[in-house]
Amino acid sequence: MNIGEVAKSSGMSAKMIRHYEETGLIQAAPRTGSNYRVYTPRDVQVLRFVQQARHLGFSTRQIAVLLALWEDESRSSREVKQLANAHMADLNLRIQELIEMRDALMHLAAHCKGDSRPDCPILGKLAGEAH
Repeated sequence: MNIGEVAKSSGMSAKMIRHYEETGLIQAAPRTGSNYRVYTPRDVQVLRFVQQARHLGFSTRQIAVLLALWEDESRSSREVKQLANAHMADLNLRIQELIEMRDALMHLAAHCKGDSRPDCPILGKLAGEAH
């Protein structure tokens, strides 16, 4: 398969495939004599794995670890679970931070009259004024 076909099959753009090859996340595809990349069904499977891991919010570094674990048939599932649990803890922290940001904005928006006057607690907070 060429890069266009593999992009369509994997749900990933050709640009992202080239990026992941350049960064070493995935192995670079072998090339033909005319310098075209040639992919196999296994490459599509790897790209789908990467795509799904990205969808779940794993970082590129974490995906590299997950790929290595996936390819290591003698691995223990403990390592995979530990990585997933650590990622969930990070997600929970980010969710909490987002909730706090949302609540702060809701409070500021509730106290902004939104009329023709210039007074606005949202802008005041951004400028560092006490509210």
